[in-house]
Amino acid sequence: MRSLLSMLTYGFVVISIVLVPALASANDDPFESLNREILEFNDAADAAVLRPIAVVYDDIMPMPIRRGLMNAYDNLTDINGALNAVLQGRPVRAGKNTGRVLINTTLGLFGVLDVASDMGIDRYKTDFGHTLARWGVPEGPYVMMPFLGPYTVRAGVGDITDSFMSANDYLVDDDRITWGSRGWRALEYRADLLEAEELITGDRYVFIRDAYLQNREALVNDGVIIDTFSDFEDEDWDEEF
Repeated sequence: MRSLLSMLTYGFVVISIVLVPALASANDDPFESLNREILEFNDAADAAVLRPIAVVYDDIMPMPIRRGLMNAYDNLTDINGALNAVLQGRPVRAGKNTGRVLINTTLGLFGVLDVASDMGIDRYKTDFGHTLARWGVPEGPYVMMPFLGPYTVRAGVGDITDSFMSANDYLVDDDRITWGSRGWRALEYRADLLEAEELITGDRYVFIRDAYLQNREALVNDGVIIDTFSDFEDEDWDEEF
């Protein structure tokens, strides 16, 4: 099973490096018509299934428990962050994330408590999509995926690769636990968005697209954002959001 996953991961990386340069940039949004249809489908599925569950989860699950579970989950993602930092040629940041894992796993009750942050050791937030950007792989067009939401081609390939590199898969060799943890993480992420829904104004599709692309740009550029998104729809979009 591991060898198969490794082969798939390698295949996705090769495909991204070979094909993505030939694709349009995200700012062109060549699939907007299809993306809008998929967003409508996702919104309908969300309203019928995921959002009601997220509302109940948000109401009944005590915040200290949610925070502890998320800390433990993020402790494992710090391992991925360290691996990506190595691949990016950033050994100092890899060392920081490695130190976070060691401290939080031992002093933080297997990551339930984020002791490292309290000690001033900040998390290096990164992913394999960021690593591909460091390697010079272009972003590729913006795409809306059924059920999964917004991506660029580069970020999507990175997300798939990160899922196969996940420490969860190697620490617990049980598909039910692996997919269960991913399902819970999706639910937690959806619950976090409940309040943010009120911030969406104007064209919902444009708002989601621009917010996603700005977040990806901030990640890839270490927090620096160059405002180019208003080129999409100058006449219908207010940049002050």
